[in-house]
Amino acid sequence: MTGGRGGGLRAMKVLVVAGARPNFMKVAPILAALGRAGDEAVLVHTGQHYDAAMSDAFFADLGLPEPAFHLEVGSASHAVQTARVMEAFEPVLLRVRPHWVVVVGDVNSTLACALVASKLRHELGCRIAHVEAGLRSGDWRMPEEVNRVLTDRLADLLLTPSRDAHPNLAAEGIEAERVVFVGNVMIDSLLAQLPAARELRVPARLGVEPGRYAVATLHRPSNVDDPAALSAVLSGLARVAGRMPVVFPVHPRTRRRAAEFGVGDAMAPLTAIDPLGYREMIGVVDGAAVVLTDSGGLQEETTALGVPCVTLRETTERPVTVAEGTNRLAPWPLTADGIVRAAGKAIAQGRAAPGERCPEGWDGHAAERVAAALAAHAPGAAPIVHNLATEGV
Repeated sequence: MTGGRGGGLRAMKVLVVAGARPNFMKVAPILAALGRAGDEAVLVHTGQHYDAAMSDAFFADLGLPEPAFHLEVGSASHAVQTARVMEAFEPVLLRVRPHWVVVVGDVNSTLACALVASKLRHELGCRIAHVEAGLRSGDWRMPEEVNRVLTDRLADLLLTPSRDAHPNLAAEGIEAERVVFVGNVMIDSLLAQLPAARELRVPARLGVEPGRYAVATLHRPSNVDDPAALSAVLSGLARVAGRMPVVFPVHPRTRRRAAEFGVGDAMAPLTAIDPLGYREMIGVVDGAAVVLTDSGGLQEETTALGVPCVTLRETTERPVTVAEGTNRLAPWPLTADGIVRAAGKAIAQGRAAPGERCPEGWDGHAAERVAAALAAHAPGAAPIVHNLATEGV
């Protein structure tokens, strides 16, 4: 799919939605693949992440084009933010009238735009594709779990990053005809940016030696919005720092909560820094002996890089990174002792060679498969039938 659509097939108009930082690494290779195929890709940035440090730097690192539409919804409660995205996205969809609306991941913008498109798809003749479909944590306390399950219900085409997503969708009554395995587009961005990331020599700039430091990230409400939970995690990280330096890019939410709860001093033993751009973050993770995180994307990136990872959550929607990759779950509920033990085991496990433990389709070509799937299932192609009986309609 590098030489245009060809074969007399018409070009598609594809509206691609990004809302928050985890989305940017997923849409960048998709936009590029659609462009190579000769399709018209229209980028919508909802503005769910509104801080330049959390958004603009990633656009620059990934070479993303200026969005055709920036909805600027900003921060709010889940309900308000979702409503704002829906209200702002509807006129964009009516104006562009695409063949496809492509949503990625599991943030509020993903569900909001899928909802709008689902109610206009018959009027406009468009279809909805969900990239990263079928992931399940089973934890309905996570807003992301609600978003991903409902988005999969609404989507015409479900594009999965790993084979373990397929039985999840089958169990929910999703027809196999709507599901296509494409692999992990996050890894497309990772592999494309890794050489440039290494050239930045971020570990040296931070004064740490490759292979002899840890990286930690923390942002999920379950970990940072409860004083006891945040204190336990920071205490555990501080104890890991007694063994090796811990580079800790501090999410704004985490920094605010630590100050509010009076536990900011617990970060003193850590190398606490501001959030990093995408390439910088890849560079620092690539050199780590272990990563301790509650991020979903880092579970995948560490698996691709061969870096041991400890996930600071009760469950993961990416169990393939545990079964096939370099990831492990910390003992739950989180305690300082449990975090230290899990980190020790991960460090003892050691690094794998990059790509050695990658699941199928984590090869840098997932976006090409996304573009091919969109073309194969575009309006005018064979119909995609929703089984209304299984969906309670």
